[in-house]
Amino acid sequence: MIVSAYSLGLSLLILGPLLGPGYLLLRDAVSTPRSYLSDAALGLSDAAARAVPQDWLLAIVSTAVDGGLAVKAILLACLWLAGTGAARMVRTLLPTATVGPQLVAVTVVLWNPYIAERLLQGHWSLLAGYAALPWTVCAAVAIRRGARWGWFVLAACAAGAGLTPTGALLAAATAVAVLSAPGGLSRRSARLLGTLALFVASSAPWLIATAVSEGAAEGSDPAGVSAFAARAEPGLATVGSLLGLGGIWNSTAVPDSRTTVFAVVGTVVLLAVVIAGAPALWRRRRNPVIGALAVLAAAAILGPTIGATPWGLSVGEWAVQAIPGAGLLRDAQKWVALAAPLYALAAAAAVMRRQFTPAWSAAAALAVIIALPDLVWGVGGALTPVRYPDSWNRVATILEEDSRPGDVAILPAGMFRIFDYTGQAPVLDPAPRMLPRDVLQTGALPVAGGTVAGEGARAEDVERVLLSGGSAGDLGDLGVGWVLLEHRTIGELGDSASTLEQLDSTYADANLTLYRVNGDVAVDSASATDRVAVLTAHALWAVLFVGGLIGAGVLALADQRQRKLQKNRRDES
Repeated sequence: MIVSAYSLGLSLLILGPLLGPGYLLLRDAVSTPRSYLSDAALGLSDAAARAVPQDWLLAIVSTAVDGGLAVKAILLACLWLAGTGAARMVRTLLPTATVGPQLVAVTVVLWNPYIAERLLQGHWSLLAGYAALPWTVCAAVAIRRGARWGWFVLAACAAGAGLTPTGALLAAATAVAVLSAPGGLSRRSARLLGTLALFVASSAPWLIATAVSEGAAEGSDPAGVSAFAARAEPGLATVGSLLGLGGIWNSTAVPDSRTTVFAVVGTVVLLAVVIAGAPALWRRRRNPVIGALAVLAAAAILGPTIGATPWGLSVGEWAVQAIPGAGLLRDAQKWVALAAPLYALAAAAAVMRRQFTPAWSAAAALAVIIALPDLVWGVGGALTPVRYPDSWNRVATILEEDSRPGDVAILPAGMFRIFDYTGQAPVLDPAPRMLPRDVLQTGALPVAGGTVAGEGARAEDVERVLLSGGSAGDLGDLGVGWVLLEHRTIGELGDSASTLEQLDSTYADANLTLYRVNGDVAVDSASATDRVAVLTAHALWAVLFVGGLIGAGVLALADQRQRKLQKNRRDES
């Protein structure tokens, strides 16, 4: 109970202002009152399927619950589960650990630069994969010990982490590392095959969407490899930043304390707590699970470090062009999450000696918090929710009530916006998740020093027509039925005024103007077969998640009842 309350308290302290009225809209994070089951939400556009089944889930949930509230609830649950999972993992692998060491593990898992930077970058759903890691370790250990419920927990972890493709890969790597270690009651080959089957099934939404989408066979822009490589923070080399669980590629998506030499202090303090427990873990090195987690952590640090070297960048550039799906690997720092389970274990082990009083645990947890002081209250207030102008609801209503075909093109060009109600940080255009039709976006990402090309080929053609002042007929031939002009924001307009003059304005105010493309509009949508295949994959994902939770609960209660009966029999005898 203490551990659960402490984890919830830290989670609330981190999210702070986000839990108030409004919507999460910060860099890559976009929450809206309502989402829709468009082709893009199912991963069936010609852009990469990066946000499935996340967008499908929000489209379903937001029919009954406000979508912004759903995102906040999921994010809070992820942080709370990450903390409680860390404590459960410590109890599983270090059975003599008392509450104090468990609380230190909770602190290390929740209060670190990885959490701060991913929140600032807007990767809220990636934290579902992060939260699943300690629970995945516990499930894998249960499987090794022959507990039936372990498979159900692993299924729930695989599906929960699989809210995004990256999360699925993080949890899969952790499960494979633990289950491939020698020992255990079950055969290693059988448990590995079962694990791979679970993760393939839970990843079906993005695997099938990638296989059937138009851009599936195309590689990613090699410029993204260097743009998204891990970054050295002030006073630290790249490896030092990664050891401190920092080093995200975007230097603007970091807490203020990590932009100065205080980053060195914070890293040293965190590593001091972790390294203090290394001798205790070394004495337990015969435990194959601890050894597997150590190897996993080493790979999580060394891999992105090597990936940021000239040789590593060259290999990465080749891979993203030659290997379909390799673009998932280009944001190298996100894989540092794999080191978190070992860090939590080591931090707990550091305060487990008999001579250490509870005060030592409190001091260690406080030191970790002080090492990153600006994570508190929404990472220094950055996670302040926004309120959308009513213009968005009015435009959405117009599009929903019009039965004529056609997707939506957007102006200005580009995916990112800076509105007067969103602050100074650029945010992803909310239109694709706010509107009930597919919104065409190129997927091009502006980064320091240039732009990383996306996969949206049709969107690029549409953008070219608009910026060159092309005809309404050209837009109709490309399947565009509407053009949305967003005011008071950054972006290129080119000669689009010439095109807009040919269209009918159906709604206009200070924030948005919606134009209708008259005449014939080509229908460009996924086939019924593709939609059925992808929807079936999403249903499978949901069954794994819900079924995993229910099955784990039922079997855990059955095992508990069996142990109680055995205890009563021993007492009677």
